[in-house]
Amino acid sequence: MAKDISKAVIRRLPRYYRYLGELMEEGVERISSHDLSERMHVTASQIRQDLNNFGGFGQQGYGYNVNFLYEEIGKILGLTRRHPMIVIGAGHLGQAIANYVKFEKLGFLIIGLFDVDPALVGTAVRDIPVLSISELPEFLQTHEVEIAALTMPKAEADSIVNTLTGNGIRAIWNFAHVDLAVTDMVVENVHLSDSLMELSYRILQSE
Repeated sequence: MAKDISKAVIRRLPRYYRYLGELMEEGVERISSHDLSERMHVTASQIRQDLNNFGGFGQQGYGYNVNFLYEEIGKILGLTRRHPMIVIGAGHLGQAIANYVKFEKLGFLIIGLFDVDPALVGTAVRDIPVLSISELPEFLQTHEVEIAALTMPKAEADSIVNTLTGNGIRAIWNFAHVDLAVTDMVVENVHLSDSLMELSYRILQSE
């Protein structure tokens, strides 16, 4: 994409996609920015500004074609492509990710899980095999893998990143309790506890 899009706009795109999907399920064919703003609790002006970054998609007095906008945002988010991924760390969180079927509907196909625990190696989660971490380099050489989700302790994250580097991995979805910064890969650091702490702050402010 030629122009730089702010992270705030990018983070709102999945929300637009989700709400538009709900509108399609309800049989809604067209919607104005005003009506969409009331559903999403985002101003109509913000919606128009966000979508204008990608061409607008609406017409004055006509609103948005829900199905068309849904498909276009899906293209912008890369959801029309297949994204093969692996999960490194097959504990509770790793298994929960592997069991979440909706990821596949969005194009994120989990093709392998890896762990160091002998009790987990050789098992399967939703028919996805749990392999030994020692098998990871060979697996990366023989399979097309675009994304690696890391759900292991932070002490092991750096060594895993070294294994991933240069083996075709384009992005890391990092749940390890450490912020990873890798120059040749896209990294999304996810800290679940941060969300809970923000929730705690908001509870405190509402008292």
